Amino acid sequence: MEIFLDCLPCMLRQALEASRIVTDNTELQEKIIAEAINVIVNYKKYGYSPEMARAVHQVVKKLSGIYDPFKKIKERDIKTAKKVYPSLRDFLQQKRNDLYWALKIAATGNIIDSAINNNVNIEEENGYIEKELKKEFSICDIEIFQNKLKTSKRLLIIGDNAGETVFDRILAERLSDLDIIYSVRSEPIINDATIEDAFASGLNDYAKIISSGCSAPGIILKECSDEFLKAFADSDIIISKGQGNFESLSGIDKEVFFLLKAKCPMISQRLHVNLNEYVFKYQYY
Repeated sequence: MEIFLDCLPCMLRQALEASRIVTDNTELQEKIIAEAINVIVNYKKYGYSPEMARAVHQVVKKLSGIYDPFKKIKERDIKTAKKVYPSLRDFLQQKRNDLYWALKIAATGNIIDSAINNNVNIEEENGYIEKELKKEFSICDIEIFQNKLKTSKRLLIIGDNAGETVFDRILAERLSDLDIIYSVRSEPIINDATIEDAFASGLNDYAKIISSGCSAPGIILKECSDEFLKAFADSDIIISKGQGNFESLSGIDKEVFFLLKAKCPMISQRLHVNLNEYVFKYQYY
């Protein structure tokens, strides 16, 4: 998916927010912003928005000297998500363990997105997560998914953010009769999940965790590891979580189910849904 002009101010906002996470020093923040602007000005050299986002956040890491700027935010999100995990399981039981709602729980975890908002509060007492869980999909190709499940043995889930991995545990448990592989980023980038984060969430109890080999907040296939590419080729079903993976995988010659919340106006327009609606969309070529 191409980079839109609307992506450019979003990248600048991300750089500013990240600079304020890593330092209170305004001079260092200014240096980060100045170098990030140089990246953004040259946006045409990048094939995908996640590729440009990586370059912007590498500026933050380089100038601050902090390898994982969002580490505390990821730890907070995983901790909070694990607190609500029992209520997620209860919600699915109330829905009679229905596959639709297992998918919806996993999609709801996509609200924890530091590229959009690094202060999402999913604590039970504020009722936010319950409201989000009850929202139905705007697009849901579940019939195709169910038909494929009848003859499938291996499922690859391409993960997105760290806190989301706890929500994905619900889906992995619901599909536990499959051989499930769960891929994460090769190194810290924004609040996306790494192997360390996936293990911290307990997802490893339900899936084999692998690195994609790609450090961008999306899947750039030419950069991925042999292990990931083999899983990508051999899996009977692929579920791609989140907007970054959608941006880099939409339009490729591969069957993929995209599972996400459309939090960006450009993504929602591309998917033909309203902003902040949930999508489970099948891509077939």
